[in-house]
Amino acid sequence: MDPLKKVPVPEDVVHYRLFLVQPDSAASEQTLLKLQEDLLAEVAPLLVQYIWQQQPFNLSYRPEKGGVPAHLGGSTEFGDNVEDEWFIVYLLKHLTRTFSQLAATVHDNDGQFLLIEAAEHLPKWLDPDSSENRVFLYRGGLYILPNRGRSGEVGWPRDSAPLLKDALDMLHKHADRCLAEKRIRSAIDHRLEGYPDKIQTSLHHAHCYVPAGIAALLSRRPDLIAPAVSAFYLRDPIDLQACRTFQTFPPDTRVLTSVKFTRCLYAQLMQQSFVPDRRSGYTLPPRSNPNYKSHELGMKLAHGFEILCSKSGRVGVGEETPVSADPRWRGFLGSLQKNGYFKVEIKAIFKALLHKSSFSSVELFCVFGTCVCVFFKGELEGSFLYKKLMTSAENFFKQSVTSTCSSSARCPGEEVLQVLESTPYSLEELKKLEEHLPAEDSDDWLNITPQELEKFLQERGSLGGPRRKGTGVREEEEEEKEEEAGYSLVAVTQGMKSFINAMSSHEGAEFPQSCLSEPFSFDPDAMTSALDRLLGGKHEELDSDDFEDEDEDEDEDDGEEDVGSQKQEGAEALGSLKRYMDEMDQELQTTNVGKSFALNGKQGDDKTDASKSLEPAEEELQPLDVDLNLVTNLLESLASQAGLAGPASNLLQSLGIHLPPNADQS
Repeated sequence: MDPLKKVPVPEDVVHYRLFLVQPDSAASEQTLLKLQEDLLAEVAPLLVQYIWQQQPFNLSYRPEKGGVPAHLGGSTEFGDNVEDEWFIVYLLKHLTRTFSQLAATVHDNDGQFLLIEAAEHLPKWLDPDSSENRVFLYRGGLYILPNRGRSGEVGWPRDSAPLLKDALDMLHKHADRCLAEKRIRSAIDHRLEGYPDKIQTSLHHAHCYVPAGIAALLSRRPDLIAPAVSAFYLRDPIDLQACRTFQTFPPDTRVLTSVKFTRCLYAQLMQQSFVPDRRSGYTLPPRSNPNYKSHELGMKLAHGFEILCSKSGRVGVGEETPVSADPRWRGFLGSLQKNGYFKVEIKAIFKALLHKSSFSSVELFCVFGTCVCVFFKGELEGSFLYKKLMTSAENFFKQSVTSTCSSSARCPGEEVLQVLESTPYSLEELKKLEEHLPAEDSDDWLNITPQELEKFLQERGSLGGPRRKGTGVREEEEEEKEEEAGYSLVAVTQGMKSFINAMSSHEGAEFPQSCLSEPFSFDPDAMTSALDRLLGGKHEELDSDDFEDEDEDEDEDDGEEDVGSQKQEGAEALGSLKRYMDEMDQELQTTNVGKSFALNGKQGDDKTDASKSLEPAEEELQPLDVDLNLVTNLLESLASQAGLAGPASNLLQSLGIHLPPNADQS
């Protein structure tokens, strides 16, 4: 496709589509809508407690248009939290594994970011232009339609993009030929390592002093923490005008509660310094107070929620239409029950009771009976846990199904006011709960040491790739040897020479894959031949286009005389060039430029009286130490970077050379 004709994609937005790959399956609207309910019910247990940075995962019916078959698609703005984008990739892999008749595509403003993650292992023919309609998530894996080099082979030529219908048909008929290489799939799997358990590890629980309305609000809708943090994080002076007098969340109703953040939201809230307006009524204790952080976090959250409500444009909102009025809710609820959504794991019950040190016989009998009932029948209707699961399912249905089809979606401020009006709370009850709050999580993950940063950069480096943790002594010795090799100054010079001698094309220079694996080799004959061709020393190696065609009937004697004269002219030109270079060296030797280079051996350190004489032309020229000058200049450039990123460090790391930090701060 012509790059000028491509539709611009908004930044920080991931787009995904799910297609039916079986040709005999009719992709009618009713079929896809029923499939939508099954897909959302499949991932609902993972999504009901997930907190999105900007927008949730959603699917809606997309009719056939412009050669694109009818499918289920959606888009999610992930903002500053890139993990939302990769979580969606995990969801798509999970769905294509569970529903084998589906294939998914995913891209963002960078294009095929899955290929970017595995860029080190891609074939040469695969680039942004040739990857259109070729990359799919299918059967839980990554599939890339191959390149057809000869007629009769499976695939498409590099310079042509297949239609989606043809690509899906090939994916169905030749799935084994389209499976991506193991190294490419391993790179994607490494990026998704830890899911779905990573959902819980990416959360952070902290104690905050917030107004009672916010505490009650977050107990019912924990996901509303994201727009509140974003409102505070992206505030402007106009937004802060509403925070001079808190009308919705007055500060005199503050209580201590446990708030669930994502690590991204918690970091955004913590890393901003903010002093509240004196007229707002929010005051903070001294920094030495052990509860200072809780008061500061609660103050920032209160400002965020107040900004949201001020942008709603009204003080109150009307009653919300229940989800039971939507005709799709009954089918969605049936899919949840079919997938065992309301069944609670027995280990979760025991985990909740671990805080008690002893149990009576009656309590043990009740616990055992509850576990048996939950295991066989699921959570009882009307119980506290059943109502909590039902509320989460309703919220998920509103965000992922209803909001994608409604033309006028409510802003977060209106949603906050709606939930606040429908959530009764008691200030006294919230005060009593302060004594039974769970312990907050440690935020040591906010502080990263230079060693951890260096390790992370090495794992995410363009050449090194993820490192495996060795447990044996032999593996540790090999790692030490590799590290010492990376510190070698000889490796620096060899790596630079290998890079300079590497082949390049119109697309740019390519770094050698392994600069240290092969020793540097130099062909003096090739160098001499190149100089002779440049200076005209060998007539037979000159390009024929540089001379006019001679007649075939020319006398041989005249030809020999011409060759001899040309050789003589070439020798004179070479001698003239050498004399010119010698005179230039003599002139530069007495300047600061000449003194800045290191000479070969110890000759550069032996300064005699002749160097101070008035006849510098008679002084014998000393050869330069090219390797020493190269290393010296690189080290000086690294020292001037003061530990920051710069041209020298970036070039060396691209060549696979990692020098240690400068220990001499002088």
